[in-house]
Amino acid sequence: MAQKTTGKEESRAADTKQMDNIVSLCKRRGFIFPSSEIYGGLASAWDYGPLGVELKNRIEAFWWKEMTRLRDDIVGIDAAIMMHPRVWEASGHVENFTDPLVDCKECKQRFRADQMPEENQKSGRCPNCGGELTAPRQFNLMFKTHLGPVEDDASQVYLRPETAQGIYVNFKNVVQTSRVKIPFGIAQVGKAFRNEIVTKNFIFRTCEFEQMEMQFFVHPSEDVKWFEYWKEQRMAYYAKLGIRPDRLRFKQHGPDELAHYAKDAFDIEFEFPFGWRELEGIHNRTNYDLSRHSEFSGKDLTYLDEVSRERYLPYIIETSAGLTRSVLMVLSDAYDEETVEAEGDVRTVLHLHPALAPVTVGVFPLVKKDGLAELAQEIERGLRDDFTTFYDQGGAIGRRYRRQDEIGTPYCITIDYQTKEDNTVTLRFRDSMEQVRIGVPELISRIRQEIRDYKRV
Repeated sequence: MAQKTTGKEESRAADTKQMDNIVSLCKRRGFIFPSSEIYGGLASAWDYGPLGVELKNRIEAFWWKEMTRLRDDIVGIDAAIMMHPRVWEASGHVENFTDPLVDCKECKQRFRADQMPEENQKSGRCPNCGGELTAPRQFNLMFKTHLGPVEDDASQVYLRPETAQGIYVNFKNVVQTSRVKIPFGIAQVGKAFRNEIVTKNFIFRTCEFEQMEMQFFVHPSEDVKWFEYWKEQRMAYYAKLGIRPDRLRFKQHGPDELAHYAKDAFDIEFEFPFGWRELEGIHNRTNYDLSRHSEFSGKDLTYLDEVSRERYLPYIIETSAGLTRSVLMVLSDAYDEETVEAEGDVRTVLHLHPALAPVTVGVFPLVKKDGLAELAQEIERGLRDDFTTFYDQGGAIGRRYRRQDEIGTPYCITIDYQTKEDNTVTLRFRDSMEQVRIGVPELISRIRQEIRDYKRV
């Protein structure tokens, strides 16, 4: 008798299939490739193709605009990846940035002890083969390298495991040069590196990744108020990105989960195809970081309030989001396979917010002859200053629409024989597949308005 599958198993299978489809789409359409693929690839390393780098850059630009350009209380920096090794002693990373690891004595696989199923942790048996596990040992996640020609202890440095420390050690520089007043923030986007033993779920957990972090400096008496403020602001940000609200939630860290520097912490989690996972952390870091760097460097990092003449070490409210994780979130939320009843077909479509789409406008001549191709190319060139465009004259018009749907292009323009008569074109909308007739001179203003008014259906 065939074994009956449960609804939970069917859902899990469907989720696995969706993840496989997203990975396949990313490779097939040039979003993300395995790194060094011609040499067999490198575990946990991925390269962003022509569409992927456009998507990643647009997410970064969206975040940067929200955090800096639209505010007058946050400035930006770009700190070096390699920093003085004492930075990581002061921050606690040398001592505390570790994972507990166990090895199976039989199959030789390695696991994070704190992430194994509870029954395996209790029994000391391998979740893969049932063999005996070694005792847990701590493994530091920082990558070590050497600065200079001699490889000795004196030349040892680390690739930064987070971007935040570059903000803290520049706190005084920013205060003195930017004339900022507390409360204020410092934002940064950059690469970080963690020697993760367990890397999985495509680009979700990798050894090389990018962070979008903002550290907001406040008076110690106002930390709770600003912590709640930034929780609300960060959740509202994802709504602006067009992410469906039912796929986002807060998760508070329990007392045994808090980092050594944190007074309070929440994660914003997203429901990926492989389950709910952390997307962004919001932490009340108190004055831990500034006090430690002041102690280890011997420099005074206190802030002087010029009005009250009070001098103090500010508390820090941190918002730390993964840029690479955000790419996967956006793709997961946007990916859909829709039945088109009128055509008896299924279309793959990415419902990306138009501000994020790698291509904003696809431009097609209905046919290549009778001057339509030349006219379409002229219209496409006229749109380039305002939008990212893609010109395509190959194949049936329906197939060209489908290709653009699959990469998330929100608007397509078709030039036909009527265009030659009255200078109008067909403007097609990705989500609804609705088509309207519009004059060429109105295209730019109409598309701009559509982007501003976009709402995910």
